[in-house]
Amino acid sequence: MAAFGFPKDFYPAGRLDHDSEGLLLLTCDGKLQHRLTDPKFAHPRTYLVQVERVPSDESLLKLTRGLQLRDGPTRPCRVRPLPKDPTLPPREPPIRVRRTVPCAWLELTLTEGRNRQVRRMTAAIGHPTLRLVRVKIGALTLKDLPPGRWRYLSDAELRRIESSSAVR
Repeated sequence: MAAFGFPKDFYPAGRLDHDSEGLLLLTCDGKLQHRLTDPKFAHPRTYLVQVERVPSDESLLKLTRGLQLRDGPTRPCRVRPLPKDPTLPPREPPIRVRRTVPCAWLELTLTEGRNRQVRRMTAAIGHPTLRLVRVKIGALTLKDLPPGRWRYLSDAELRRIESSSAVR
């Protein structure tokens, strides 16, 4: 982490895979890291997800109820189609664009964080993920923080993060 200019002894609380973008919280507080990553705390994470084709109401309902994946059932989640494309910085490299296949944007909020879970969930309903951006962890939002930049959180932000998870 030091190679990227982060303070000493800071570690990620969660992960983003190589193909994903967005908010990643780094902390030197082991208790906070545990609270954010242990599934029993059901900590919400919100993503903007660009998928191939426009999902039907039935497909979206499958997401909200939870799906059966190879590693077991997912918890129910919140999902809503976005009425217009979100304003995001350009992605490097850009996603592939197919002129004959429309795409749609969803806002998806999970309370668990399995490996590549969002991608596997959207694929399971027949709408592969093209772009995935985490925009919120608990009460903390990405807002207009540019890609590759970081900042310290205020005490008030830390308190909101800690209070936004509930033990299941």
